[in-house]
Amino acid sequence: MADARADRPVRTVGILGGGQLGRMLALAGARLGLDAHVFCPDPASPAFAVAGRHTVAAYDDAVALAAFADAVDVVTYEFENVPAETAALLAARRPVRPGPRSLEVAQDRLAEKTFLAGLGIPTAPFRAVDDRADLDVGVALLGFPTVLKTRRFGYDGKGQAKIATAADVAPALAAMGGSPAILEGWVPFAREISILVARGRDGRIVAWDPPENEHRDHILKYSRVPARIAPTTAEAAARIGATVAEALDHVGVLAVELFVVDGPDGETLIANEIAPRVHNSGHWTESACLISQFEMHIRAVAGLPLAPPLRHSDVVMENLIGAEADDPAAILAETAASLHLYGKTESRPGRKMGHVNRLAPRRD
Repeated sequence: MADARADRPVRTVGILGGGQLGRMLALAGARLGLDAHVFCPDPASPAFAVAGRHTVAAYDDAVALAAFADAVDVVTYEFENVPAETAALLAARRPVRPGPRSLEVAQDRLAEKTFLAGLGIPTAPFRAVDDRADLDVGVALLGFPTVLKTRRFGYDGKGQAKIATAADVAPALAAMGGSPAILEGWVPFAREISILVARGRDGRIVAWDPPENEHRDHILKYSRVPARIAPTTAEAAARIGATVAEALDHVGVLAVELFVVDGPDGETLIANEIAPRVHNSGHWTESACLISQFEMHIRAVAGLPLAPPLRHSDVVMENLIGAEADDPAAILAETAASLHLYGKTESRPGRKMGHVNRLAPRRD
């Protein structure tokens, strides 16, 4: 039965999550002649406007999930915090790609760091923290500064606190709200990059050029390609992405966030986080590559051939946060700017409303 389900021709892709990533996946699928059915509990989900069908229901609604599974040929997701029970229920009826191992690792920062270290990929030093005694021991071993993070559900700087002095220890622990946490040593990085790879059902892996990422207030603001790194560093990043994707038996796009550290022997890479999905730092691929991360993800989960994601331009992607998206005409008047708005009805501080890719001729 499993083989029959896996080989079923894909006509409709089910997408868990109705945010901007789900929206862009649905648009990419439509270009390939595939329908999208989006499942999300938020009736105002921006992905609904571009999907052929949608379901408004909670992620633990077994009846709605079963009907959703029966209406699609394969299931994917735009965010990694899909409840394990949801993934299991859907997987019993339809292929879920990427699979449960990718979710299991990426949902828990301690599992993630342990997994990366087990592959021989360098990470910041880390320790599990369940109480004040664990935190005191961890700070004594890792020193100042360190960063305390919740093990689950953190993003865009949420669920983490920097510990610069002994006075920060108690407030940092209180900020975790009693949730299991992980303490990570400080990485003196020169810059941040990410590597995005896609892996097909046949095991083929393709990679994009690594973007250099700049954050503002813990939210990604710019991704620049090419990154200011040595060619050997870019090659090392691609190897890390491929190693992670293979170890997870991942199908689809996967991103690994990386720190670049300058040393006497050149640049080294420290892995920060895994995202088992399309990623904000890959939005530039929409405009600067022959195949975007969204199309490549749809190709992979639908069992379609992957192809090298050739980059034809240099690019700077800028996230439009809050009111920055309120005057699209000014951006549209720019000569080499490609604007993508997400169709969200309300702009709020810190909310991602769209992005713009500014292109230039490829220098290399």
